[in-house]
Amino acid sequence: MPPRLHLPRPRRAEPEPPVVEATLETPEEEAGGPRMGFFEHLDELRQRLFKGFIALVIGTLIGIAVATPVLQYLVSPYGERLQTLGPTESVVSYFRVALLIGGIIAIPVMTYQVLMFVVPGLTRRERRMLLLSLPAITLLFLIGVVFAWFLLIPPALDFLQNFQTQIYAPEWTADQYLGFVTALLFWMGVAFETPLVFFVLALLGLVSAGNLIRNWRIAIVGSAVAAAMITPTIDPVNMFLVMGPLLTLYLLSIFLVIVGRRIARVD
Repeated sequence: MPPRLHLPRPRRAEPEPPVVEATLETPEEEAGGPRMGFFEHLDELRQRLFKGFIALVIGTLIGIAVATPVLQYLVSPYGERLQTLGPTESVVSYFRVALLIGGIIAIPVMTYQVLMFVVPGLTRRERRMLLLSLPAITLLFLIGVVFAWFLLIPPALDFLQNFQTQIYAPEWTADQYLGFVTALLFWMGVAFETPLVFFVLALLGLVSAGNLIRNWRIAIVGSAVAAAMITPTIDPVNMFLVMGPLLTLYLLSIFLVIVGRRIARVD
């Protein structure tokens, strides 16, 4: 018999391992989703404005409960009872003060909603930084209110009450007096928030100290315009009393931006 030939058996084809594609998480996916369209941005704006409005309503309700003692305290520098020239002027003035109190209470929520809309696509770490900055933003707002009440309003009232007294009798109405006081308190509180806002933007890499330094001329002009709008008097003394703190806050913003950029590089 002829010898048998032993041929090797063909190997069974093994299935190829699945190909795993390496994907990098984009900043938008890390922040929680893909890029939104125009109408989605409008819907987000509506939602954030609604949340800020609800916070303002809740704060105003609290303000209504404490508006009477606050009104008495605000009127105390004038030293006399304010006049009302219309049947609803006292009610409008009352709710003006309640709205100011509500705005102070709602400042953290409103600031957070504005920043989250203006600076979209934040990571969890960046959102956490914003949340941690909210108490400081509220504290700076209150410092601005205290600064305006104790350092800006007394000389302004003294100038207004003693201006040409041989011609004018200073008998102020509730609407004009409280409008002046509440506007000065509110806008100085907002101005004192700007350094911390710049600091947060520097942490996010959206602003640099070089840009702020190069635009110092614009800062001076802007501070002068803001001081003229905030100050109800036309005398240079009260205008410089407002302009000086605004420029100081701008210099503080530059320093905080430098610190914020260094912290961002370390992280």
